[in-house]
Amino acid sequence: MKKFWPLTRDYLLITLASVIQAVSLRLFFVPTDLASGGVSGISQLINHFSGWPIGLMVLIGNIPLFLLGWRFLGGRAFAMRTATAIVTYSLLTDLLLKIPVFVEFSQVLIDDLRGDIFLNSLYGAIVSGIGYGMVYRARGTSGGSDILARILNHWRGIPMTQSYLMVDAAVILSAGFVFGWKQALYALIALYVSGIVAETVLEGGGTVRTAMIVTGQPQAISDRVLQDLERGVTFLEGTGAFTGESRPVLYCVITRSEVATLKAIVNEIDPEAFLVIGVAHEALGEGFKPLKGK
Repeated sequence: MKKFWPLTRDYLLITLASVIQAVSLRLFFVPTDLASGGVSGISQLINHFSGWPIGLMVLIGNIPLFLLGWRFLGGRAFAMRTATAIVTYSLLTDLLLKIPVFVEFSQVLIDDLRGDIFLNSLYGAIVSGIGYGMVYRARGTSGGSDILARILNHWRGIPMTQSYLMVDAAVILSAGFVFGWKQALYALIALYVSGIVAETVLEGGGTVRTAMIVTGQPQAISDRVLQDLERGVTFLEGTGAFTGESRPVLYCVITRSEVATLKAIVNEIDPEAFLVIGVAHEALGEGFKPLKGK
């Protein structure tokens, strides 16, 4: 059971994420003509002109991208997770309109928001971002622009963030000619916010700080960090480029609230020390979140 649980958990997470994304599209993006970017945004445009179901268009539009992803992004392991996400999202995008409880709830929500495009874009970005982040945590993709962005990154070395912006922004700006430039602007804002939310869900909100200290009093500072902060310290070997002298470098990971204390310790013991504070998205291991199960 332990062997199959991680895989089962990933597929359950992908399915739940697809449900969340479909709900976000139907509740917030479609009613206010906010193009959601990628294949979903193109499907909204097609639906606007032809009336064809958005979910069906999403499914059809993802087929060529899915085949490209199979070729360039990992074969069967990629295919199974991505297919689950695409099929679930596509089906629910249309099936939600046939569920009476959802239809009643969506109408109440639409009446409550009264067409407020700002609130719709904000809620849509938060909800869809949660869905995207859950898919990424399950080591899957949500199809559409996600596949294309990964292909551009793999084929041309374009950073993932730039790839997403290029693909989704192009669709959203095209939608501006149809839905209006006000909607396009808010859709771009929603795209940015959803990316932040997805990143937070993927990496967690426990952002930590890393510290590197070049000092002539390494043992004294290390002892105080161990005593006052109860944080581990690692000694690294460094060489000054100008002097050519060997000098130790202290490395430790702390929380944001401990930065001021660390600065005070270093300043007290060696005011001439060189201190660099960096940002790390996550710390796993002793003193932080457990590494087991990651």
